[in-house]
Amino acid sequence: MASEALFEFTDDNFEADAINSEMPVLVDFWAEWCQPCKMLGPTIDELAADYAGRARIGKMNIDDNQAMPVKYGVQSIPTVLILKNGEVVNKFVGVLPKTQFSEAIDSLLVAS
Repeated sequence: MASEALFEFTDDNFEADAINSEMPVLVDFWAEWCQPCKMLGPTIDELAADYAGRARIGKMNIDDNQAMPVKYGVQSIPTVLILKNGEVVNKFVGVLPKTQFSEAIDSLLVAS
């Protein structure tokens, strides 16, 4: 079950909710048919709950939204981007441990 804190990014809301966010943002680019994406899903859900109110954690379905994945050069999924002040500061490809994402987010929270 997805966390209530998990945000759904779309091509339409990406600028307002990711680029213009005052908080760090983590975006998981995924698709329903992608097995590695399904493996990463629970980790993203946990991060959304862990960082609720401190960072915006969400997912973007690449089948339903194609402009932003193209803009950010997403060539394989899962791809996770971390943004701060509208800029990509980290890019991860594949299924990685939760600690890698947590450390990246924590470094941005300390720096702000």
